[in-house]
Amino acid sequence: MAWKTLDDMDLAGKRVLTRVDINVPVENGKVTDATRIERIAPTVEHILSQGGIPVLIAHFGRPKGKVVLDMSLRIVLPALEAALGHKVGFVETLEGAENLTGEARAAEVLLLENIRFYPGEEANDPEFAARLAGLGDIYCNDAFSAAHRAHASTAGVAEHLPSCAGRLMQAELQALEAALGAPERPVVAVVGGAKVSTKLDLLGNLVDKVDHLVIGGGMANTFLAAQGLNVGASLCEHDMADTARQIMVKAGAAGCEILLPADVVVAREFAAGAENEVVPAHACPEDAMILDAGPQSVARVAAVLAKAKTLIWNGPLGAFEIAPFDTATNAAAQEAARLSREAGLISVAGGGDTVAALNQAGAAEDFTYISTAGGAFLEWMEGKTLPGVAALGG
Repeated sequence: MAWKTLDDMDLAGKRVLTRVDINVPVENGKVTDATRIERIAPTVEHILSQGGIPVLIAHFGRPKGKVVLDMSLRIVLPALEAALGHKVGFVETLEGAENLTGEARAAEVLLLENIRFYPGEEANDPEFAARLAGLGDIYCNDAFSAAHRAHASTAGVAEHLPSCAGRLMQAELQALEAALGAPERPVVAVVGGAKVSTKLDLLGNLVDKVDHLVIGGGMANTFLAAQGLNVGASLCEHDMADTARQIMVKAGAAGCEILLPADVVVAREFAAGAENEVVPAHACPEDAMILDAGPQSVARVAAVLAKAKTLIWNGPLGAFEIAPFDTATNAAAQEAARLSREAGLISVAGGGDTVAALNQAGAAEDFTYISTAGGAFLEWMEGKTLPGVAALGG
């Protein structure tokens, strides 16, 4: 590992500038999902246990370099104190952080106001990064979900201070390394979602890295159409047919098997409980939409998973938001969860729809690792260098 962890640092008596992601959903002035807040607790606890002083830096929303009172981090304080079990001192300005009051000094943990209130943050302004670095003795990045951004608090600060990954960042990087860096083979990737065009880089990278690539969701329709099959009124990017064929050729050359649906669930309307039928993938009626993979397709996915040692999952296999078109996603996810639980399958999943789909299937808890990082998770899977990770290797 090119990056250091908290275990490599002497934290005693040090101010540890800790970049976290506590950009959580809020309704009526209260945090509705504290998952991201809870996930930073091990990092904060370790710093405290070693005699360090955690100084938390975070963003909230997109204020674009201006003070927007509705995006103040003050709103997360109660949830943060509950998750950490410690008093958190709130510091409203950088000037305040540079000249702490007695009350702030007495707090066990400090939280700086929304770092994106400052234009120097997203611009990764060198002077701003240096000023930020002056608030700490050590820099710890525990926000993998912001690591694809080259901002002052994710990359710039690391040029000025001894740097390390926090516990959440460490777990994320180790999980991704196990899935794509040096995985146990065979490796299966499940990639779903609406459009091929949004996942071109991902597919292009994966066919060189995995043994089997399962393509589902609306993306699969584009690949079926590219093979000359009629997909009726289905969601399909017909203009991406040449690209889909190129991906299939590249996969063949790399020895990667692409699994497309062999049978599909079709309906005339996209509505809960809509009348539907299972037909072979080549027999979609002209007036129907493909909304899910069929049972034969699910059985093929299950057979591939049974032989796999590593699984990477991004995106659903069908229109999982509405029953019964969640059937294939639920069945495949539950099988992946069972194999993870009983057969030692290393299963790593990420992306917004993915997390929602796996939770809905009741499968999330048994996956080896579920990333909540969204864009950073996708960019890592695309083979891109993440500035926030690269900065830790200096």
